[in-house]
Amino acid sequence: MAEFLETAAEIAREAGALIASYHARGIGFELKGDYDLVTEADRASERLIVERLRSHFPTHSVEAEEGGGQEGSSEYRWYVDPLDGTTNFAHGFPMFNVTLALERAGELIAGVVYHPIHDEMFAAEAGGGAYLNNRRIHVSKVARVEDALVATGFPSRKRHENVNVHFYYQLAMMSHGVRRAGAAALDLAYVACGRLDAFWEFGLNPWDMAAGALLVREAGGKCGDMHGGPFHLRGPHMLADNSLLNAPMVEVFAEIFAGQYRYQMPEMGKR
Repeated sequence: MAEFLETAAEIAREAGALIASYHARGIGFELKGDYDLVTEADRASERLIVERLRSHFPTHSVEAEEGGGQEGSSEYRWYVDPLDGTTNFAHGFPMFNVTLALERAGELIAGVVYHPIHDEMFAAEAGGGAYLNNRRIHVSKVARVEDALVATGFPSRKRHENVNVHFYYQLAMMSHGVRRAGAAALDLAYVACGRLDAFWEFGLNPWDMAAGALLVREAGGKCGDMHGGPFHLRGPHMLADNSLLNAPMVEVFAEIFAGQYRYQMPEMGKR
């Protein structure tokens, strides 16, 4: 697995340098559908990554966000987001990354999340721990939601139909705060290194979650769904936390799913 991880990190660093060069120049964006943005940097980064993976591992499958992947003949599958945080990138907000993860026979075995602006390489392999720039990382030791800094995200499309605003408000009132940075892979990496204590979101894609989920697990945290069930790459929602917060977070989520709110949203016009 060391070969897989080293190659993934090398490719992510090269792709990160590419998108950083686009970021320095400032480029426009196009709409992918009604809401999702896509830039030339997304496409260029994906082309580079897929070409490098095809060169190193010609029999592996590659599933990439912009559709440039390939079907392979082996049990290995790569999940690739060539530019996670495209909306941030398109607006010059420096929270975006390159993320790659490798699955073997349905099990995640290696993953990287690279933040080119800060030159931070998060890397993990199954059973080998999680690292930030080659230094071992661990999740936080916060045990109460009231003491936690947590994060979430919202979809680009059909945002008005998303129920997450209820979860966001309740957790914002209960915790030290909720951050919404717009790059799920980085949020998960930040849980892994203890900058965040938990992260949840609805409707993520496999390439958004794969590397980050492995990072969290290898750093001593837990990944599952928001009901406390097992984690699935194609599940409807996910919760990643430092393990200590898992039960209390699931308890709060159960209340919200049931329409039981500890804090009522303020009415307009009342102060």
